Amino acid sequence: MAPSPTRHLLQPAAVIRDATVNDLDALVRLEERCFDSDRLSRRSFRYMILRSHARLIVDEADGMLRGYALVLFLRGTSLARLYSIATDPDHRGKGIGQTLLMAAEDAAREHGAVSMRLEIRSDNHVAERLYRAAGYRQFGTYADYYEDHADALRMAKSLISHLKPPVMRVPYYEQTLDFTCGPAALIMAMQALDQTLAADRKLEIRLWRESTTIFMTSGLGGCGPYGLALAAYHRGFGVEIFVNDTGALFVDSVRGEDKKEVLRLAQEDFLDQIHKLPIPLHHTPLSVDEMQQHFDAGGIPIVLISSYRMYRQKFPHWVVITGFDERFVYLHDPYVDSLKGKVRLDSINTPILRREFDRMARYGKTSQRATLIVSRRHSGNQVPA
Repeated sequence: MAPSPTRHLLQPAAVIRDATVNDLDALVRLEERCFDSDRLSRRSFRYMILRSHARLIVDEADGMLRGYALVLFLRGTSLARLYSIATDPDHRGKGIGQTLLMAAEDAAREHGAVSMRLEIRSDNHVAERLYRAAGYRQFGTYADYYEDHADALRMAKSLISHLKPPVMRVPYYEQTLDFTCGPAALIMAMQALDQTLAADRKLEIRLWRESTTIFMTSGLGGCGPYGLALAAYHRGFGVEIFVNDTGALFVDSVRGEDKKEVLRLAQEDFLDQIHKLPIPLHHTPLSVDEMQQHFDAGGIPIVLISSYRMYRQKFPHWVVITGFDERFVYLHDPYVDSLKGKVRLDSINTPILRREFDRMARYGKTSQRATLIVSRRHSGNQVPA
């Protein structure tokens, strides 16, 4: 069901409301008057109006659109992104932008978002003053972000005034290949525990080579918990494995008995190595509360999730947890879905409702669950010479 229109009275003849397909011509004209580049197309406006994970809000006075604000909601998360906001040049200085921003924040709260993020041109000082006055704070910069190579400022605001997530300082690393989410998540966890560890593609690929299951749903194989655990252990970290399946993981994700057999053999080899080392292996899944207990004790959870709830694609995916509070799990997602307009800031300390994360943290028809707890190595468990 489509959300009910948001309406804020500006003056007797002016309202803030949700856009409809009847506004498309006016929106395109407004876009052309407001921007010289990086414009939204008519097709994009139509898609945003009709899709369920966006709100396109317009200011209308006497039958004329004077501005709009476009808010995107990141599927499976509690984040909102202010993608674009525009005010007709003939109507600037009337507080329309500020009112649209307030309406966008209201729409985000109605959707259950706890924070809003955005990017603006580094030379757009008028917009920067607007956002800073509204409580947004800069937390990064994107170089060469726009079509004309201008930089972008990255800004964010908590939509719940008391929300101060207790996140751990985990450096972010974006996976560079479709099948290296596991190595990227492991890099982030290891860097959080050892700031001297250098992260680069060479390490990412080396970790994948050490951890791969050989085959996956398509193409090259992803990484399972056993290979990743061994890679962490051999680099001097403590690691515990929690899985709910005693058999080979991901077998149902490949076709052909020959591939299934190779996958089983690869994981058996990993298990043979694990059994010879002080790596605890538990055949029981961790609840969100138990993950938090390990986190509070200094461990970094790396969790296998199903990507379907976030990306509507069925493939196993690894994320690293960066914090917890009473309502949310916070995580770094190594995947940045740029084809759908996602940027890195959307993948950093992403809040997920605890009950939603519990549903997300399983994969496949058999609900396979896997969590690694990476920690600093105790002195009694050093790597054998």
